[in-house]
Amino acid sequence: MAEIRTQLLFTMTLKVGKIQTLGRTPFGERRIAIVDGGSFEGPKLKGTALEGGSDWLLGRADGVMQLDVRLTLKTDDDQLIGMTYRGLRHGPPAVIDRLNRGEIVDPSEYYFRTAPIFETASEKYAWLNRIIAVGIGHRLPHGPVYSVFEVL
Repeated sequence: MAEIRTQLLFTMTLKVGKIQTLGRTPFGERRIAIVDGGSFEGPKLKGTALEGGSDWLLGRADGVMQLDVRLTLKTDDDQLIGMTYRGLRHGPPAVIDRLNRGEIVDPSEYYFRTAPIFETASEKYAWLNRIIAVGIGHRLPHGPVYSVFEVL
């Protein structure tokens, strides 16, 4: 069996702003978090996450928080990249309660993974349109921090 190899694409820090609660839907407790911006930096690209992205969070009955995020990244050389990712965050109820209260929790105490894809018209960054990526996250009081890796 082949081994999966990755390399760091970038680390991204986001600031979450207003969160609206839609309430309990047939799928779970739905909330929409607005991204107030952020930054990313890695060996091949760096820049900012533009204000106005969103995360359609779903609190499932099994205790899993399901993420559905759309962001626009702007590189330091003014290229735009769409970043979409789905993800899952879960852990022991006491740990999740601490996260929800805004406490800093050791990321080893909970599971937080994402599967980003990218879309860009930029010739320089067109290679992003053709890769699979995975992310490992942790939550700070102001928002998430992700280490995003290209799957080689």
